Amino acid sequence: MTGRPPGIAALRARTDACLGETARTWLDQAAAEAAADDGGRQQADATWEVRFAEAGRRCGSEHADDARIVLLHAARADTATLTRLYEQGAAAERRAVLAALPHLVAGPEALPLVEDALRTNDTRLVAAAVGPYAAEHLTAHHWRHAVLKCLFTGVPVSAVAELAERARGDAELARMLGDYANERTAAGRPVLDDLHRVLALTTPPPPHKAEES
Repeated sequence: MTGRPPGIAALRARTDACLGETARTWLDQAAAEAAADDGGRQQADATWEVRFAEAGRRCGSEHADDARIVLLHAARADTATLTRLYEQGAAAERRAVLAALPHLVAGPEALPLVEDALRTNDTRLVAAAVGPYAAEHLTAHHWRHAVLKCLFTGVPVSAVAELAERARGDAELARMLGDYANERTAAGRPVLDDLHRVLALTTPPPPHKAEES
């Protein structure tokens, strides 16, 4: 299952290794612009925010998320900036903001962005929303519904960070999964393999028997 994200240094090294020389040079310059911005007074027209939007064209769609995370970290983007970029951005930019949350926000103040993504039917946004930040900060109630959202929309449960840890022994999640399985069966629809996987995780481990002397 998805765990903690790589540190920024590791993410940057991985991104640089995948980019061509032109794209690496562009990212170096864009990160320098972001670092030079005053993190306490970031403006919507800051040059680095323009670079954030064009990262897909400059670095390729497959590397754009990582490039955008590098820029957000270099800019020391606060929750207000992340919220603005999320609200004004296209889906790809929103996905990068969600992926950057564990690197930039220590507390639960960015949860409204996660909750907004979970209200959509964009599977890539839903997958990004159930990452490490959600695993750490979503309440049990909202986390259970996030797992069900993955099942409803076809997002693989492997996208859910710390799934095994949070699902273990969760009787309420087991009940919700059972109800959903019964609904699908009653409607003549197959029960998803992922549902069985999560349901199995909710079963608490058997108690250890005391060793006989």
